[in-house]
Amino acid sequence: MGLPDTLIDRFFHHATDEATRRAPAQLEAIATSMAELAADRVPGRAAVRVINPSTEEQGWSSRHTAVQVVTDDMPFLVDSVLGEVARHGLQVHQLLHPQLVVDEDGAVLPVEPRDAGPGQRTESWILVETERVRRPEDLEALARGVEGVLVDVRRAIEDWPSMRQQARGIIAELELAPPSTVDPTTVQPVVDFMRWLDDHHFTYLGYRSYDLVEEEDAAYLRSVPGSGLGILRDERGAPATLSPLRPEAAATAREPRLLTVTKSNARSTVHRSVPMDYIGIRRFDQQGRVVGERRFLGLFTQTAYAESTTRLPVAGGKVKQILANSGFAPDSHSGKDLISVLEGFPRDELFQAPVQQLEATALDVLRLMERPAARVYVRPDEFGRFVSCVVFLPRDRYNTSSRLRVQALLEETFGGELSDYATRVGDAPLAQLHYVIRLPKDRTAPPVDLDALQQRLAEVTTTWVEGLTEALATHLADETQVGDLVARYATAFPEAYKEDFDEETAYFDITRLVDLEADGADARPHLYREPEDDEAERRLKFYRVQEVSLTDVLPVFADLGLEVTVQRPYELRTGQDTSYIYDFGLRARSEVVWAGDARRTEEEVASAFEDAFSAVWSGAAESDKLNSLVLTAGLDWRSVVILRTLVRYVRQIGTHSLEYIEEALVANPAIARQLVALFAARFDPDLDLDEEARRARTQELEEQTGTALDEVASLDQDRILRSLVALVGASVRTNFYQRDAEGAAKAHVALKLLPRELVMLPEPRPAYEIWVYAPRVEGAHLRFGPVARGGLRWSDRREDFRTEVLGLVKAQMVKNAVIVPTGSKGAFFPKQMPPASDREAWLAEGRAAYTTFISGLLDITDNRTPEGVAPPDRVVRHDGDDTYLVVAADKGTATFSDLANGIARSYGFWLDDAFASGGSAGYDHKEMGITARGAWESVKRHFRELGLDTQTEDFTVVGVGDMSGDVFGNGMLLSEHIRLVAAFDHRHIFLDPDPDAATTFRERQRMFELPGSSWEDYDTSLISEGGGVYPRTAKSVPVSPQVRSSLGISEDVTAMPPADLLRAILLADVDLLWNGGIGTYVKASTQSHAEIGDRANDPIRVDGQDLRVRVVGEGGNLGLSQLGRVEAALRGVHVNTDAIDNSAGVDSSDHEVNIKIALTPLVTEGRMTMEDRDALLSSMTEEVAAKVLRHNYDQNVLIGNSRIQREVMAPVHRRLIPYLAESAGLDPALEFLPDRREWDRRAKEGTGLTSPEFSVLVAYAKLGLKEALNGSGLADDPAMTETLLTYFPEPLRERAHDQILGHPLRTQIIVNEIANAMVNRGGVSFAYRAADETGATLTQIARAFHVVRAVFDLPGYMVQVEALDNVVDTDTQTELYLEFRRLIDRAVRWFLNNRSLSSGMDEEIARFAPSVQALVPHFGEMLQGSERERWQERVDWAEEQGVPAPLARRYAALLDSFSLLDVVELAMAMDRDTEEIAEVYFGVSEAFRLDQLLTHVSALPRTDRWSSLARGALRDDIYGVMRGLARTVAERTTPGSDSVERVREWMVENRAAINRTSQLLGSVGELEDPGLAPISVALRTLRGLVRQGAAGD
Repeated sequence: MGLPDTLIDRFFHHATDEATRRAPAQLEAIATSMAELAADRVPGRAAVRVINPSTEEQGWSSRHTAVQVVTDDMPFLVDSVLGEVARHGLQVHQLLHPQLVVDEDGAVLPVEPRDAGPGQRTESWILVETERVRRPEDLEALARGVEGVLVDVRRAIEDWPSMRQQARGIIAELELAPPSTVDPTTVQPVVDFMRWLDDHHFTYLGYRSYDLVEEEDAAYLRSVPGSGLGILRDERGAPATLSPLRPEAAATAREPRLLTVTKSNARSTVHRSVPMDYIGIRRFDQQGRVVGERRFLGLFTQTAYAESTTRLPVAGGKVKQILANSGFAPDSHSGKDLISVLEGFPRDELFQAPVQQLEATALDVLRLMERPAARVYVRPDEFGRFVSCVVFLPRDRYNTSSRLRVQALLEETFGGELSDYATRVGDAPLAQLHYVIRLPKDRTAPPVDLDALQQRLAEVTTTWVEGLTEALATHLADETQVGDLVARYATAFPEAYKEDFDEETAYFDITRLVDLEADGADARPHLYREPEDDEAERRLKFYRVQEVSLTDVLPVFADLGLEVTVQRPYELRTGQDTSYIYDFGLRARSEVVWAGDARRTEEEVASAFEDAFSAVWSGAAESDKLNSLVLTAGLDWRSVVILRTLVRYVRQIGTHSLEYIEEALVANPAIARQLVALFAARFDPDLDLDEEARRARTQELEEQTGTALDEVASLDQDRILRSLVALVGASVRTNFYQRDAEGAAKAHVALKLLPRELVMLPEPRPAYEIWVYAPRVEGAHLRFGPVARGGLRWSDRREDFRTEVLGLVKAQMVKNAVIVPTGSKGAFFPKQMPPASDREAWLAEGRAAYTTFISGLLDITDNRTPEGVAPPDRVVRHDGDDTYLVVAADKGTATFSDLANGIARSYGFWLDDAFASGGSAGYDHKEMGITARGAWESVKRHFRELGLDTQTEDFTVVGVGDMSGDVFGNGMLLSEHIRLVAAFDHRHIFLDPDPDAATTFRERQRMFELPGSSWEDYDTSLISEGGGVYPRTAKSVPVSPQVRSSLGISEDVTAMPPADLLRAILLADVDLLWNGGIGTYVKASTQSHAEIGDRANDPIRVDGQDLRVRVVGEGGNLGLSQLGRVEAALRGVHVNTDAIDNSAGVDSSDHEVNIKIALTPLVTEGRMTMEDRDALLSSMTEEVAAKVLRHNYDQNVLIGNSRIQREVMAPVHRRLIPYLAESAGLDPALEFLPDRREWDRRAKEGTGLTSPEFSVLVAYAKLGLKEALNGSGLADDPAMTETLLTYFPEPLRERAHDQILGHPLRTQIIVNEIANAMVNRGGVSFAYRAADETGATLTQIARAFHVVRAVFDLPGYMVQVEALDNVVDTDTQTELYLEFRRLIDRAVRWFLNNRSLSSGMDEEIARFAPSVQALVPHFGEMLQGSERERWQERVDWAEEQGVPAPLARRYAALLDSFSLLDVVELAMAMDRDTEEIAEVYFGVSEAFRLDQLLTHVSALPRTDRWSSLARGALRDDIYGVMRGLARTVAERTTPGSDSVERVREWMVENRAAINRTSQLLGSVGELEDPGLAPISVALRTLRGLVRQGAAGD
């Protein structure tokens, strides 16, 4: 370390952070400046410099003045320097005082002072920064003063040994030869006293010997030359000094006594800036005459003052004598009190006062303690220089004011000025004050009448308590109460109050303060008017138990529409408590607002104003401009809350600022009053109005308000006010008139709205909305149906959290398509959050806000009871029953489920802890890993399509998240073949370019089980070469060759900023991108970052077109924008949507809710304990998970099947979108579906929709179905019972069978299950096509679908196909799925066209299922000729693909099995055996080559609706022909013979007609691609043949 470095390091070694906050150059300049001062220092002297430093001169600058000192290290330096600075009236801002070791040349050494060696010395360097000293002469004076002080310090320290030697010499003299004239009994006490002083009880500062001389009848003390030491050291050769004695001193100068203890006139310049203690030992000659004095100046140490008086030399003897003279036993009460008085008495007085005076004073004080009063005890100084006055006051009379008054009295009485004072105020009833009054040098103390002084002391220490006591006594008859109030408030009022108000006013203020305390409130206002005030002015006294800041209170008055003209604060201290009275002068714009009118008196106006002010101050109401309506509109503060509730909602849905909306009401107070009246007419339950009268009153007020609105001049204000009126009209419930348990109005207001009646609302408009307003929170809950679920989020968007929710509820609806409820979403914004630094308080306030929000929702929600639906108390309802309200966790509320359920239970809400899923007695998503497992179904499906089995083959992954997270952590444990090469969260970046799958799986598992783990906890020894874990806060992250290779980064990159590296991870050339984080990381190239609305991730977000992964798994929400997904999918990336991938979480929660609903009656009826219920819930966890994951699996199969057909079905999908827009609320633009131009582009390229787009259609297809089927009666069909039961786990079906059948959501559950099945199995366009082609209703289609899936055993077939996962390729599986889908299409149409299902589905199933399922296995025998060959070819193909033979045969016969419906119906109609009719049927098909004709129909295009309808009609006609011909053949031929022979026999009989038909069919068959016309002609010929056959004999 170089010398300059050593200098800087040592100088600032022990400096505070604040002292070293300057720039390095400044610090170096400061240290250098001190070093320069040290270099110029004369040895043995202090170097002092006082400057106002500047950069130009000193190299550093400061707004303060710098005092620089360099001197040899010694005690008392810093205290003494600071004392001198204080004597100049300056405040210290900064202090540096290092002790530095320097060598002989003065160079600073890197050595601690305790380690200094030979040739080295320790110096004290002091830098004091004081407030700025401007004048040069003042700078010089300060420098001189510091120099003088340092000289005194040096002298005192250097002469310390000599002064101690003098003291010890005196002790020796007194012990060997005490003066003969001195009382021998006083010698030893003096010796003991001197020894005590020398034993560290006295700091020696100066010593000098004096001779007592007399000249011309005057006595003097003459210094002995050369005797001075310390601060009294004589300059060499200095003459003796002569000091005249005052008459008081001269009178006792020759008295033969040894010791004088008193105070010096001078204040100490060393150590403590206080008057020095003076110890005088008289000198005697051989004859015992006093000839002089040896004087010590110094300071008693702190230990001297702390020691018990009984152990003090000299003083201790006095104390013991006083105790002995008193006659009190030491352990008696009086004895202890006397000791207490003496212990608390000023120590200087104990040393200096005669024992007789001390005794008299102590005993008098002892009596004072019994009846406290003001008393002064005076002791003149022995030398006449000062007067010592010890004053006792009743403790409650002592304050600064009384102390100053007593000081003034004493200065006036003795004609002197204060030298020093000390106070002692403790628990004793008396306060002790010690004043030292210094007398002028030219005057002696004047004679004083002590009795008169005592009287004046009593006067100056008496308050206006007497007047207050009289006022209290006048108004109060109870003397005890008067005494109590006097005792409490007598000295509470400050002087300023006493000057402004009389005692009578104080009485009324006391009563209000007492009332305030009794009410347990912290504030109370009182409005009044002084006679001299203007008519527009009033005064308000504000009574508080805590101090008020003007910045807090002035805006409240401004919002009330008032100007504050004056403010007078008064602080009242009553014992340990403090109260405050604030007196405000208030001016209104007009005196009219204060006056009464027809609605209320002037007193009522004042009362309403006081109530409003109190409400704002207590937090019951917010302070805003609306509060001015209390005066201008004649409203009370609660009525203003109504307006505020409406205004805050309008702010959420509009573009105007809150202030602008408020101003519309403030500017129109009459309309504001009418709006409140309208609200009351609709909802006040206390109005004596029946429903009709209420409606009439409401209509009347609406008309009056409309008329008033016509007079509003401002267009903006007109629109705002009409919005508020419309909002009241669209409100159907409110809790405003409810009361809490104490009967008070609730602090929060809840409104239930019908948003679809509000034209000013943006789309989409929910079916229902509850708006909750409170001073501490605002929130909105949007529901898109009577049965809806979704999360409640803790929003950070105060101004537009409803917009935030509206943007999220769309995705929620899509995600909820798979579950029973439709989508809902809520958000709340806490408005009174403490600083986030206080995490506990911050979270507590958030939970309190959430509690208020939940309470508001429940306040206006109907309940279910055994007796039926129970409406909420004191709620006027303008809608029907509404009992279903459930909530879920969301951003910020993940741990709030138990809290929500606790609130629901407190309301007795029927859902109990099913109200909020995921609580302590529910399905823990993280523990189940359900969300990740659901998304993993998508991942497995994607990779199966790519020919990779994720559960048996290694694959590479990059991800967003860490192992402590639910989705990421669980997801990265779902396969032991994951090779995670990179991941990141908000804290770290994880790189492992060549991981070992098995080893890293175990490490990830360890981290997942480690509470609160981060990537920093990863065992880095397991990371492959070139990898590591890096903080995202790093400026740069090294990029190894291995990382470059694994992520596909350019070879010339060796390091990257974290943001660039994260982008590289997202764009890595790996197999899977797994998102388990929060944020949007992928957008479309056509989107800006601003459109995404996630600024935190703008630096790392990438475009979908640039993704190089093969698969994206969206475990987290919103990881990709929808357009980003589509862009990636168009580039070949396999990706769905977050709503599809991570729906398992909400699905699991919905199952939990519905299970708990089923079990609640058992619990409430006592047939099951809560513990048993919870155990049952737990036991069903995996079965619930299996049911949930089934939905994820099925939806992925559905979307995979759709992808295979996207090109051929594109025209149908194009038509499907406007259908869903009309029937299911789909907004194509909002969902980023292709517009006309994009459709045309894709048509030219021969492509269709992508997986993300199919994901949207899947959701809306289900939503549309559910909306249509709810209320259709479908769920009431007995055939649906099994659907209801199988929704629930098997153990629940056993324990709660009856409760399931009576489930409140029976209809919704059944509808959800059938809608899921219809779309998952029939396809996204299935219901649309069926309705379009048949004209049937969706309910009829659903009935037909249910019958078809039962008749053809759809579940059994699907189980066999699903068993082929990773056994055959997905293309093969898809063909197996699609073939059954074709069967469903045709079979459903058949039932719609041929059967009426209104009589019951079970009957239809029983009619067809046994025969169909019996015949299906025998198709190989029933089919004939080319059809059999075609069947065998399909069997062979399937078996070649790896399909088991039984399934291959069933697959090959699927479309043929459709004909069995005709067969069964024909057999029943003819009362024939179905097998016989089947053989004839298929014989006819083969004979007339109808299979070939059907194949031609299937090849017809579906370019538009009409072509699709034509295809369906042709197919139906062909089957109709087959049915007709089969009936004819069966009727015209002999039963029992071979079916081929029977057909041939009939054909021979009708040879002529059949020849013509065969020729035509042969011609059509020879065509390579026959169109609609040839097929239609062929069909016409066949129909003619059927008619001819039917007409024959």
